[in-house]
Amino acid sequence: MRITKKQDRMPGIILTILLFVAEIAFTVLLLYTNLLSAKYIGIVFAVLLVLLLIDHLLIRKFRKQIRFWIGIILMVIILAVLGIASFYIYKTVSALDDITGVNKEITEINVYVKQDDAAQSLMDAASYSFGILADLDRENTDTALQQMASETSGEVSTKEYSSLTELADGLLKGDCQAIVLNRAYLDVFDEIDNYASFSSQIREIASEQVEKLVERNTPAPVQTDVQAEDSSDTTQDAAVTDQIYTIFVSGIDTRGDITASSRSDVNIVLTVNARTKQVLMISTPRDYYVPLSISNGVPDKLTHAGIYGINVCMDTLNMLYDTDINYYFRLNFAGFVQIIDALGGITVDSDYDFTTQNSSGYHFTKGPNQVNGDQALAFCRERYAFSAGDRQRGKDQMKVIQGVINKATSPDILKNYLSLLDSLSGCFETNIPYDVITSLVKQQLDEGGSWQVLSYSVDGTGDTQKPYSMSQKAYVMVPDQTTVDKAKTLMQKVRQGFMLSEADVSAQ
Repeated sequence: MRITKKQDRMPGIILTILLFVAEIAFTVLLLYTNLLSAKYIGIVFAVLLVLLLIDHLLIRKFRKQIRFWIGIILMVIILAVLGIASFYIYKTVSALDDITGVNKEITEINVYVKQDDAAQSLMDAASYSFGILADLDRENTDTALQQMASETSGEVSTKEYSSLTELADGLLKGDCQAIVLNRAYLDVFDEIDNYASFSSQIREIASEQVEKLVERNTPAPVQTDVQAEDSSDTTQDAAVTDQIYTIFVSGIDTRGDITASSRSDVNIVLTVNARTKQVLMISTPRDYYVPLSISNGVPDKLTHAGIYGINVCMDTLNMLYDTDINYYFRLNFAGFVQIIDALGGITVDSDYDFTTQNSSGYHFTKGPNQVNGDQALAFCRERYAFSAGDRQRGKDQMKVIQGVINKATSPDILKNYLSLLDSLSGCFETNIPYDVITSLVKQQLDEGGSWQVLSYSVDGTGDTQKPYSMSQKAYVMVPDQTTVDKAKTLMQKVRQGFMLSEADVSAQ
């Protein structure tokens, strides 16, 4: 039977329309995700149109079977590529949505009884006298008490104690039958003489989730005219017009929930100049003895700031460095293992030849070391192998972060891309908006070039003092103001567009 001209061309027209719709849908997806600039989206769309034209020329006449089926194969390949690309884009956007734009923090206020107490739930303990801290973390405690009263349909009887040790003694000696306490304080007991075993003597029977908003100032465009310096001391006029980002990196060295407030064992301030592509990491030791933003001038260990929330951490570091931290990036170093493994391992540059003093006993040589996730975690946890102790641990933590940045910005990231995206969940969270991240991605794609990542650690002198959050004296590090002042200067130079060198950050 002879086919008509209309019958000859109709299959090709229908298939061309279907392919065109698929290409339009993919282009709309690119626009929606905001991952590419208009220039690159235009290039992608132009390439798709060319492929559409070629395919249409092949399938426009059904009776030319060889050309028609070649066109069908090409169409299947195009659709497969669009489908795979769409899946990768979806996974990327989902991962970013999962970790970005966080604007709330959860504080776990728990109810504890002695191990041998008969109570198994809050209702079982409704008639108990609950011990609470009189001043420390009182706002969260009061919120939890209100929630408890609502759940038990009655007023909660409380008894106040002035310190953690008095609260613990009150429970263990029977002065009160239960205590209401921020979960993060349990780690503080490990630092107090004769109370390291307290956690094993008590049992949780209820938990109240107290939510707080994390609100920060959004960075405004910065305009500065400076003399830009390179590492060889040559200078030239430079007008730096861009957004400067100051980001707090908080590391939780536990396997706990990333959303819950906790002691911050890693405290790094990133100063990011997107125009000069320079990142400065300032590490502050966890035992740094500084006033918290809520302690009315009474010094505390910096790590304890995390007990009172991420806002207190950022405000405390703002006070120390005279800066304005806009965003935070919280990571779980224990969960970091899966990310490093998904990257296929990283390279860390060790300052010393040493063996970790834990059950693993990993050995690291001076210089570059290729490490997997477990080895990287051991590397950045170790402090007892060094005379500098926690100071060196802070430096090594920055080396691990730098190793991850180097690997994540290399083509090797594509090898295990989906595994990497899956590993992000539960390990990271940030209040950096999605649009800020995509704007940096687009800028990098448009301009290219590598980033310079430099690090500097402030120092201090070991001492024994009574921190704000503790009732006894404990080891602290009294700040060396000279190193703090240098950190301020380095941060200011990066903000102003000066190009720092390794020599600038190596000298104290």
